[in-house]
Amino acid sequence: MLELPKLYAITDCQLSNCTHEEIVRMLLTGGARIIQLRDKESSSRELLDQARACLKLTREAGATLIINDRVDVALTAGADGVHLGQDDMPVADAREILGEDKIIGVSTHSIDQFRAALETSANYIAIGPVYQTKTKENPDPVVGLELVSEAKKLADRPLVAIGGVTPERAAEVIAAGADSVAVISALYPWPERLDLMSKPETTSAVRQFLEVLKSRTFC
Repeated sequence: MLELPKLYAITDCQLSNCTHEEIVRMLLTGGARIIQLRDKESSSRELLDQARACLKLTREAGATLIINDRVDVALTAGADGVHLGQDDMPVADAREILGEDKIIGVSTHSIDQFRAALETSANYIAIGPVYQTKTKENPDPVVGLELVSEAKKLADRPLVAIGGVTPERAAEVIAAGADSVAVISALYPWPERLDLMSKPETTSAVRQFLEVLKSRTFC
């Protein structure tokens, strides 16, 4: 069975004002070892170019690169896998295209969707949003820690919790049953003093998450 790091980092060019390649460098420097390339705006060519550049970095670091939504980009770039939403290609079709050795994750937003995902070959299942999130224009309703705990009782593979997770909340999410926390916006805090060379303090944010997740005893 797939073993996931407790931190599942996700790129966001809009929040960071950086390229995916720049973000991945910062995430890897901080210690992230599974990264999802998420981009709803770029053209297929742009996304493919960025995926290839990011994959070179993750390969060198011994990390895993997952592509959000785009099975075609994951296949062409040779990425480690793909993450699918409820409106994306079905897991069965993605598996046929990518093969058995690639990682496929799927998002769920209710216990019924989670049960349905358990019937697929997905390697891990994400559930959320656990808390309020601003990274989607039309977010699904907040599911809370209760649904994380309910899903964990049914889970036979890694459970990833996503949505509004901060370093302060990460411990309680893991304690509720998540094997990993997927994080977007909390990875891109900006320094108090900005200048033309400013970039988000992503490396420090990753280290903060990892320290919290490493140092706490979860029960």
